[in-house]
Amino acid sequence: MRHTRIRVVGAAALALSFTGPAWTAQPATASPAAAEPARQVLPAGDGWASEGTGTSGGAAADASRVFTVTTWEELRGALAVAGTEPRIVKVVGTLNATAAGCAAFEAPGYDFEAYLAAYDPAVWGYETEVSGEQEDLRAASAKAQGKAVKAYVPANTTIVGVGRNAGITGGSLQIQGVDNVVVRNLTVESPLDCFPQWDPTDGATGAWNSEYDSMVVYGSTHVWVDHNTFTDGAHPDSSLPSYYGEPYQQHDGELDIVRGADLVTVSWNVFADHDKTLMIGNSDSAGATDRGRLRVTLHHNLFENVVERAPRVRFGKVDAYNNHFVVAATGYAYSFGIGFESQLVAEKNAFTLADGVQPGKILKKWKDAPVTAAGNVVNGAQVDLLAVHNAQFPDEILRADAGWTPSLRTRVDVPRAVPALVGHRAGAGRLR
Repeated sequence: MRHTRIRVVGAAALALSFTGPAWTAQPATASPAAAEPARQVLPAGDGWASEGTGTSGGAAADASRVFTVTTWEELRGALAVAGTEPRIVKVVGTLNATAAGCAAFEAPGYDFEAYLAAYDPAVWGYETEVSGEQEDLRAASAKAQGKAVKAYVPANTTIVGVGRNAGITGGSLQIQGVDNVVVRNLTVESPLDCFPQWDPTDGATGAWNSEYDSMVVYGSTHVWVDHNTFTDGAHPDSSLPSYYGEPYQQHDGELDIVRGADLVTVSWNVFADHDKTLMIGNSDSAGATDRGRLRVTLHHNLFENVVERAPRVRFGKVDAYNNHFVVAATGYAYSFGIGFESQLVAEKNAFTLADGVQPGKILKKWKDAPVTAAGNVVNGAQVDLLAVHNAQFPDEILRADAGWTPSLRTRVDVPRAVPALVGHRAGAGRLR
């Protein structure tokens, strides 16, 4: 078994190392100054996650439940420690969930060249989903990767990066079915799916579909995601190959908030250079779990050169204000996706659009739902996003008035000041 050490930092000056079935103590040094960001709680009134009991994560953790980790295995070990008492996990450096490479997850007999030969549309066609030996082996390989790259975050936990260069690459943080979680100050590089599935029935010419979001909030409540940087890092979509004439898509989302998740505040983050960025609600048919939930606040985030889903919303009452959207000249689809039974309020945001990008594209109608869009500026000038959308897309008319007024806002900045403010303060390494 690989030796994993998890240092515990606090007044008790103890460290634990997991070497098998038992925990042992070793000396460690306390660092009160480094603990300060980990002890911060979401301010009262700061978005939906402040509703009710508020969000404190592991701020009240005893010294024995403060862990410092330097590898992906150590992080998973710290999160697996039993009990729901508050815990703090400090991340030092970059934790690599796939350091061993894709070959480490391959099922015996899996061969990508054989996969390509078996399911080439010239052989398989486009009418039937793929099946057979190589698809079964691909699925087994994907299952092995999924088991290795997912880390499950328990209730009453704060995960915080130490300093300016802490982060995770290749891993997926799963905040599933728990309450009271804080994630701050991490640079999170999107997991690269080693084994995308070819679906010949996806669209007219088929598509490659991938798994593994950087972070998933699934059926959880009171979650604060703050001062993180989400990026494709060393593997942007532009670097990925094509097969069967379609992009070999190895990325999924950066942040998904789904399956009855509720009371979430996403603040001062950077979402950069990604396609399907942030989804709130993942199915029109999930009303039984999602209706009345998916209440999310997005404020002071930077969305830079993202293609779509910033966010796409179903069901939820989503408050998006004081965010900055930097839009590239090519590849842009939309920013706000208006989906089934959504109630989006988009106010006092700033958009910097490249030449040739029309502001009518900022909103996208997926299903009929009302939206409030007020006080937003585009390239420094105030623009009625609803009016320009409806003028540009007369066959996709959106209705005004989301039907509710946000009240959980601690500060609202003048939208023309947002680009400089967010550019200076958002993202990992900029905690105050």
